[in-house]
Amino acid sequence: MDTAWTHTTVLLHEAVDALLAAEAAAAGTYVDATFGRGGHSRLILERLGPEGRLIAFDKDAEAVAEATRIEDARFSIRHQGFRDLGELPAASVAGLLLDLGISSPQIDNPARGFSFRFDGPLDMRMDTTRGESVAEWLATAEQQQIAEVIRDYGEERFAVQIAKAIVARRQERGPVSTTAELAELVAGTVKTREQGQNPATRTFQALRIFINAELEELQQALEASIDVLQPQGRLAVISFHSLEDRIVKQFIAKHSREVYDRRAPFAAPVPMRLRALARVRPSAAEVAANPRARSAILRVAERTETR
Repeated sequence: MDTAWTHTTVLLHEAVDALLAAEAAAAGTYVDATFGRGGHSRLILERLGPEGRLIAFDKDAEAVAEATRIEDARFSIRHQGFRDLGELPAASVAGLLLDLGISSPQIDNPARGFSFRFDGPLDMRMDTTRGESVAEWLATAEQQQIAEVIRDYGEERFAVQIAKAIVARRQERGPVSTTAELAELVAGTVKTREQGQNPATRTFQALRIFINAELEELQQALEASIDVLQPQGRLAVISFHSLEDRIVKQFIAKHSREVYDRRAPFAAPVPMRLRALARVRPSAAEVAANPRARSAILRVAERTETR
């Protein structure tokens, strides 16, 4: 594994403090559903007692390789995405952490194809052992499909124009295959952009989210959290863009109130299953030290006693 790329964990202490807030926290079973480079996991292990346990998930084979360096009998790693959280026993987890998005080693390694700052293969898969890359998808996708992905997942107002340019390039000179080619094509299509933002930012975000089914996986993980969290178990989710945060916010709000079925007015309501606890942003000092933290939002909720 190449160790040239480092990662600074965002909201490290805030997330772990929120997760391990209960008096009996040190003896519980916790889940770091996005191991990454292990910043949160290592601090959780420092805080756990001898009876505690930490289960980590990650789709990225490089992250799993990093996790195997942790020699601690209380720790285990699964080469799975967090869509598989539902495989854990019901009411078995005292705390669940989701740190969404991509890690710095993924961004900074040109071979992964996540960034327009470096030229490399247009891949963007979190798990490079399965599925098709962005380049492979763009080589066959219809113009309307490409436009919808860029519009819906990147909130890009020039999505149609970008999709047309990608298809025209494919017909004239063959498919786009590198990050530099895609960034140059988008820059030539998008004539205006927010100050300080690369024209390709939204397109790269959209294609990454789509190819990894990130929003669908987040929805599945959040639904599974209701089942696997024990009463008073904590859910902590760090998001980095509005699409993710909106899903988390709406999910917590939905389960933080009793739900009545208007078709059956005399039926007992579905009880609230979560209690919203906190919304935390990085401090000015953290953002100054790590600019990639600037858009992060941590939302914390607690599982109620009712199941």
